[in-house]
Amino acid sequence: MTHPKTTLTDGSPVTADHRAIDPATGQQKGYVVLSAEERAKGFVRPVRRSYVHGKCGAVTTMGQALAETYARDPQFYSGTFCVACRAHFPVGADGEFTWEGTTEKVGT
Repeated sequence: MTHPKTTLTDGSPVTADHRAIDPATGQQKGYVVLSAEERAKGFVRPVRRSYVHGKCGAVTTMGQALAETYARDPQFYSGTFCVACRAHFPVGADGEFTWEGTTEKVGT
């Protein structure tokens, strides 16, 4: 089985330290996405950029490459970031997020 090509959101190669957390923001140094070539193959879900954290109610809006990665492969990620909590939490059927304006869980 071949794994799809990935990059960081800015198109640069994935680095070993990309998951390092910036204490000022709570965000990772870099986020992995499917490469532009992989995303160009089409989407299995709508491209949605905003989601709601069920625990705090905050809406987080992500960049286009992240949104397209979710749309191409909804189960690509195991977690995502909440801007209000400034931390990462699980996604998927038992996750803490729904796509804004829907009841659909992020990561399903």
